[in-house]
Amino acid sequence: MLFKGRNLYTINEVTIIDSFQQLLRDLDTITYASYFNELIDITMENEEANKQLFKDLVTSFYFIKNDVMDIEVLARAFETKILRATGYELNFNQCVKCRKKIIMSNNIDLQSYGPICKDCEKLNSIYISNPTYNTLKFLNNFGMDKINRIAVSKTSKLELYKILSTIISQNYTRKPKSLEMFDYLKEYEN
Repeated sequence: MLFKGRNLYTINEVTIIDSFQQLLRDLDTITYASYFNELIDITMENEEANKQLFKDLVTSFYFIKNDVMDIEVLARAFETKILRATGYELNFNQCVKCRKKIIMSNNIDLQSYGPICKDCEKLNSIYISNPTYNTLKFLNNFGMDKINRIAVSKTSKLELYKILSTIISQNYTRKPKSLEMFDYLKEYEN
């Protein structure tokens, strides 16, 4: 039970369904779970309700808890869901410049958030390989309950990270710090 005070809410009674205690098992799981929460905090307004995004967050936590899939791919999938929930969804139906129907592209426009056909100017875009394009399209178009079936190469993971982190940093007032700290710690270990 939750009560609203003048500035804060007070929790009076709670029933724990799942504490996700397993997310504390190592630095990877702690960092990614923190990152997902930080994305929610950065992108959503206080008291803004979004049931689908909440379901995606809980699904992500269950995937991490049960070690069902590659955590980096899970993070990219969650980022696409955040972009969709906040109005920055990638559009894969047509070229974002000329509106011609498109099936494959090697460039993603960083202003219109979608593919650019081979005939249009590639200004303000990021190059991606065909496998990365297909992976990004899959992550964008399918629900979180389907993404555990996908295998992604190391090269595609890097390209996905580059594209999605650029779009996220361009569109939100704050940049998530969780993964930056994680990358720094991993670099320091080596």
